[in-house]
Amino acid sequence: MPNSARNPVALVTGGRRGIGAAIAQALSGRGFDVAVVDLERDEAAERTVATIKALGRRAIFAAGDIGDIASHGAVLDRVWTEFGTLDCLVNNAGVQVKTRGDLLDVTPASFDHLLGVNLRGTFFLTQAAAKRMTADSRGPDDPHRSIITLSSANAFMASINRGEYCISKAGLTMMNKLFALRLAAHHIHCYEVQPGVVETDMTAPAKETYDKAIANGVFPIARWGQPTDIAGAVATLATGAIPFSTGSAFPIDGGLHVQRL
Repeated sequence: MPNSARNPVALVTGGRRGIGAAIAQALSGRGFDVAVVDLERDEAAERTVATIKALGRRAIFAAGDIGDIASHGAVLDRVWTEFGTLDCLVNNAGVQVKTRGDLLDVTPASFDHLLGVNLRGTFFLTQAAAKRMTADSRGPDDPHRSIITLSSANAFMASINRGEYCISKAGLTMMNKLFALRLAAHHIHCYEVQPGVVETDMTAPAKETYDKAIANGVFPIARWGQPTDIAGAVATLATGAIPFSTGSAFPIDGGLHVQRL
């Protein structure tokens, strides 16, 4: 039985900068101790960890590549050693295509890399975390537990200049539903957050294109999304504010998903 007096614990992949850092900070603001997982411990990672600690929460950094399935055990060992449990896994880490181009020119190497990290790596990290979380038996009145997976508006919107990315994100939609069904009896809620166009280093190469789209009214909320927009949604879900939901997808995209004539 978990100690209700302790802080809840979250693990955020890709948490050293951008959306991941915003999520880690938002969760710490809601009372979570946070394990930040990313490829390297650089200045951005140090800032994120320092911000969490400044809010009075515990924070650790664990170096890890979610595409390397063999490393998942060590990352989770570190979380359980430091915190003793896990209440929320946030699957945020992912990669973008290196070069946008014709769908007919997609290479096996690019396809395998995108799916290997975004889908395969995320699936097996979720599987490994779920095994440990289900071993910690809890009831419906115990602290809320969740697995929150960030996909993309490209989970449902086709961009033919980055087909492999779209396929990897669409796969996460089904993954979320599958784990939701499998884990519901263990009182672990699974959610998918679908960010739209968010202003980060990853979207910087397409800034001019998206600036024009915003100016032309493509997005009902006519601005770039910010990492804090996504982080607020994740933190709301992680705290159990929407308890009668699992397997659900939440578009945080300025209304981009709304079909219109």
